[in-house]
Amino acid sequence: MYTLLALSVPTVMEEVLATLLQYVDTAMVGQLGEQATASVSITTTINWLVGSMAGAIGTAVLAMISRAVGSGDRDRIRRLSGQAFYLATACGGITGSVCLLLSPYIPIWMGAEEAIRAQASTYFFIISLPMIFRAYTTILGASIRATQNTRTPMMISMAANLLNVVLNYTLIYRVNLGVTGAAIASAVSYSVSGFLMFLAYRRNQLLHWKWRNLSLEIPLLKECARIGGPVLGTSVTSCMGYVVFAGLVSGMGTTIFAAHSIAVTAETIFYIPGYGLRTATSALVGAALGEKNRRKLKDTGYLSIMLTVGLMCLSGVTLYLSAYPLMRLFTPSEGVASLGASMLRLVALSEPFFGLMIVLEGIFYGLGRTKYAFMAETFSMWGIRILFTFLCVKVWNLDLRAVWLCMIGDNVCKAMLFALPVMTKKRRERVFCVE
Repeated sequence: MYTLLALSVPTVMEEVLATLLQYVDTAMVGQLGEQATASVSITTTINWLVGSMAGAIGTAVLAMISRAVGSGDRDRIRRLSGQAFYLATACGGITGSVCLLLSPYIPIWMGAEEAIRAQASTYFFIISLPMIFRAYTTILGASIRATQNTRTPMMISMAANLLNVVLNYTLIYRVNLGVTGAAIASAVSYSVSGFLMFLAYRRNQLLHWKWRNLSLEIPLLKECARIGGPVLGTSVTSCMGYVVFAGLVSGMGTTIFAAHSIAVTAETIFYIPGYGLRTATSALVGAALGEKNRRKLKDTGYLSIMLTVGLMCLSGVTLYLSAYPLMRLFTPSEGVASLGASMLRLVALSEPFFGLMIVLEGIFYGLGRTKYAFMAETFSMWGIRILFTFLCVKVWNLDLRAVWLCMIGDNVCKAMLFALPVMTKKRRERVFCVE
């Protein structure tokens, strides 16, 4: 338990700090009005989609390196570390180039009103410029965490967030750049975070390799693709669903979309602790698998489930009680705040299910068993959330509450699907096999 807590606390703090960056942007931009909020929020789901490639690679890298750490194979750790650098550079370069080319069209595809399209396009273009640094933060950061060092990434995240706050205040209000200022502040903080993560990665003794020995290793890349491919598929399926979901909501009007977007952002910090525990769980599960220690593997899984679900119960209660004051932090509009608060109180009741889904997904990722997650995500996202949201908005003409009930239904369904493989003793023995 001590090891799990020692690894998870810095990871939770890092996730919280990263979320605060989004909070700061949303809160400061929200003071500029509903159109400014919509300009920043309209491309949020695309941003998630773009980050899914780096996230998938990071998950595969963490699973493979943590297993090598558990087995004590230092040569394999260094070789995997070199492949992580290649993948991070390629991922950032490719996704960054695509984003820059498509930035004028994405707000149109997302159904943004004409009045905010130019501003939304500029915002997305600027935050896409440092994409290589963003990939370094995700993938090289995962490599560092796989060595059971979660404190360094936390410190880097803290520095980047403090810088973002200062730049946001200066560029938005003092220099009067508005939404563009928020974009520049985020881009600079992304760049600093990526650069510092690269330095920390190079100074990690377990991960260190020499430039003259760096080369592409196809077998390792294939193994990474085997683990990361389904994770990427899960992320793309999920994010494409979020894109369609946001597009359906954006057609309900600027005020409704602003309330929806701010509420989604406000909820984030309440489930972020679950993601922090998930990362620590994946690293420890991978290490236990590398050690072939079945008892440690099972104990880590059970303990992480209890901690995560308990923490998410507490988060749900806190979210329910603080819904309206939280919304007022992000917007001066009474209508937006009231509508958003109603949605937050609704979703607060489902936080324990969301926590269960998060931690079980982390266990499967640590084991390198990622295909099931892809199937569960695809079925639930498109068969529950998107299908019923489409019916609610386009056929039945229902309000935002119905849309959020569809979202809650999706989260509960995913939790149940992830729990199925561990519900019986026979299935648990198969999942926690170390051979």
